[in-house]
Amino acid sequence: MPPAQRHPTMTDVAERAGVSPSTVSRTLRGLPTVSPEVRARVEQAARELNFAVSRQAASLVTGRTGVVAVLVPTLTSWFMGSALSSLGPLLRAADMQLSVYVIPDLAERASFFKHLPARRNADALLVFSFDLTDEESARLDDLGMPVVYVSQHVEGRPSVYVDDVAGACEGTRYLLNLGHRRIAFMTTVGASGFTFSSHERLLGYRQALTEAGIPPDDDLVVSAQAQDRRATVEAVGKLLSLREPPTALFAEHDELAVSAISTLRRTRIEVPGRMSVLGFDDQPLAEWSDLSTVAQLPSTMGHVAGELALKLINDADADHKRHIILPTQVIPRATTAPPPDPQQEQTGSGTDPRDGHARGDRTSSVS
Repeated sequence: MPPAQRHPTMTDVAERAGVSPSTVSRTLRGLPTVSPEVRARVEQAARELNFAVSRQAASLVTGRTGVVAVLVPTLTSWFMGSALSSLGPLLRAADMQLSVYVIPDLAERASFFKHLPARRNADALLVFSFDLTDEESARLDDLGMPVVYVSQHVEGRPSVYVDDVAGACEGTRYLLNLGHRRIAFMTTVGASGFTFSSHERLLGYRQALTEAGIPPDDDLVVSAQAQDRRATVEAVGKLLSLREPPTALFAEHDELAVSAISTLRRTRIEVPGRMSVLGFDDQPLAEWSDLSTVAQLPSTMGHVAGELALKLINDADADHKRHIILPTQVIPRATTAPPPDPQQEQTGSGTDPRDGHARGDRTSSVS
């Protein structure tokens, strides 16, 4: 039986090329500190020996793992799927791997911050949409690697995010400019990891009302449990039971907006004839539903966050406090319109804001 064939090592390549093992390492990792002639000799020797650098071996030489870790509260949301789908190809193009840590509940969260499994297993960590305590932030600071915060801004630390306050302001101003003065806001409770954006969007809504000289009314702010249709029904019912119901509803995200529209239409409330509805995010669901919304691009956010992480890994002089703010944009569609005219509501006649036709007798005579 022939003896087992030994796999070639970096030392074997170095001997064949007539250079040191460290020169082989620098060459095969593409570093610019190797002359073209030496690079050609090393690459030729590696091809002849059918040699490939393992990440473990490279880590011993460089102190790097070739891995970027991601900390997320869930993998089931549209936002996370879009962000990670653009981050993965970017890292692969840079010869980096992606490692994902999902901590959907308090028990797994406590375990992660106790043991910090990303330590020594990654070159950078991207933290998506978490409200971290001061103690948790301090633990991440002790990792000894770049930590980039995504979809949130953290003072003194690299962050990539949309300005949720500004986006919600834009959305509320859009409804104000249509003529609405009674504008409700629906928030989500129980959405793990996303409370940061929730607080910021509510703040932007209130800020826009205040700027318009309209005192915020707490009765117009309702909450619905995430993934709970009955909670949405109850929240809409609370708004419709007010002495003066709203003429517009701004939902914290698109899924909540679509659920509210379904509830309104089941109760024979026309959208947008009697109530306009605006979402936030611009998920595919929004386009399918013809939902007016405030759009953000998580795919761009994931890509930009990945670029920032790579820069922090590879450039010792990079700004470790840099904040990158991405834009939002109001997308008007079919679920928003000017509020109904109170007199027309009482008489049942006038113009229907959806089609511009009279609601009353549509026949005419020619004299």
